[in-house]
Amino acid sequence: MNAPVPRDALAAAASSAGVGPAVAEFPDPGPAERRSRQAEVVTALSAVLPTSLLLWQEEDTIPYECDGLTAYRERPLVVALPETEEQVRAVLKVCHRLRVPVVARGAGTGLSGGAMPHRMGVTLSLARFNRILQIDRRSRSARVQCGVRNLAISEAASPHGLYYAPDPSSQIACTIGGNVAENSGGVHCLKYGLTLHNVLRVRGFTMEGELVEFGSEALDAPGLDLLPLVVGSEGMLAVVTEVTVRLVPKPQLARCIMASFPSVQAAGEAVAQVIAEGIIPAGLEMMDRPMTAAVEDFVHAGYDLKAAAILLCESDGTAEEVEEEVRRMTEVLSGCGASRLEVSRDEAQRLRFWSGRKNAFPASGRISPDYMCMDSTIPRKRLADILTAIGEMENRHGLRCVNVFHAGDGNLHPLILFDANRPGELERAEAFGAEILETSVRLGGTVTGEHGVGIEKIRSMCVQFSPEEREQMAALKRAFDPAGLLNPGKVIPTLHRCAEYGQMHVKKGLLPFAELPRF
Repeated sequence: MNAPVPRDALAAAASSAGVGPAVAEFPDPGPAERRSRQAEVVTALSAVLPTSLLLWQEEDTIPYECDGLTAYRERPLVVALPETEEQVRAVLKVCHRLRVPVVARGAGTGLSGGAMPHRMGVTLSLARFNRILQIDRRSRSARVQCGVRNLAISEAASPHGLYYAPDPSSQIACTIGGNVAENSGGVHCLKYGLTLHNVLRVRGFTMEGELVEFGSEALDAPGLDLLPLVVGSEGMLAVVTEVTVRLVPKPQLARCIMASFPSVQAAGEAVAQVIAEGIIPAGLEMMDRPMTAAVEDFVHAGYDLKAAAILLCESDGTAEEVEEEVRRMTEVLSGCGASRLEVSRDEAQRLRFWSGRKNAFPASGRISPDYMCMDSTIPRKRLADILTAIGEMENRHGLRCVNVFHAGDGNLHPLILFDANRPGELERAEAFGAEILETSVRLGGTVTGEHGVGIEKIRSMCVQFSPEEREQMAALKRAFDPAGLLNPGKVIPTLHRCAEYGQMHVKKGLLPFAELPRF
């Protein structure tokens, strides 16, 4: 059997990459060595977990080989399915002792490859942590295990007149632990905030098996506030097992305006003007004509198919508040050139409007064999600029792109349509996506808004952050995970990778992810 990878080997690998071991890449042995290492890990984990909670045969590990980003796949050595916190602690201690990488996984709905397994590592599935531990009506909070579905929290809180506000499109399936890892958003986060703004406390374990808690159910936490570090850390700092979230009262009334515009530029200007007028809608979403056509054919939401772009603008609160806000938004939208305005007549129509937006991704899957969903953020005032740029990129890369945005906070979700069965189309889609991210940075934005960096955007981090800034990120990871075993190879690029990325742009021939395993 293989000996554990020693610390000095990790340090040497990191040194050659130009940063500390927090972003080290592990040796990739041949098949015989991999089988030997697998046997060693299975034997060690069998001492702390029933074998029924371990998967290592190829047919059993294939379902875990990717998350929602299906273009890149890898099978782990072993999948562990713990049922208790003590089992999580035990698995982590074993892996730390053997120097085995660990990738935590929830429902696998992530879209940046953050939960893609490590070839020489253990995938730690937390799917069985699915209990709602407490709904506290008086404090308006819920304490839940990390594997609880986002929507299940609102369903459990509904009898108390409460709900959990962040609502990603995948809320029917995604877990709160994954939401914490990615700092997920949703269509109503303009008014109510992202995951970070709705989480009070996070409990979990470090790679060494140490119990840690971040945040507090009180107004403030003692000492340094490390909660914002953990939320959005993509499983690189700790394994989250329990989360306490904030609940908010259900609004008395909600109404949605569907506003049609003759151009995407006019729609983008309308978004900026709504915010400039001091209006903070509950939701403010934008879709271009190709996207609305795909969605309308799928769910029949009642969208205006003649419009170049539509906005969905929602107001919620008391009846008086909603009436006044809808009036103000209608005036602003009309003044910005809206060619048609329709206000939801009742709750059924409001839900139909939103069903279209929330089904944008599956609707795209009906019109294209494959699609790549990008995620970046720009200043709201640059929405028209990025849409114009994406239109030019379509011609340059020879691929179609349909667009849906969290327009109110400038979070873009362009969906690049391609067919992976056609030689070269996946590579063209990758190059298209990389150009969208670079353009977002150039316009004053960021390479991610809510989907995370994972492996999808790791090289684009080289565009946004200097070597010194990336080293500070690596130093923070080392403070939590000195051996670099939690989700290695994600989020923080090595200097070597950034050098390769620079060569790509000089030579115009190398592709962003040539080294990653493909389907």
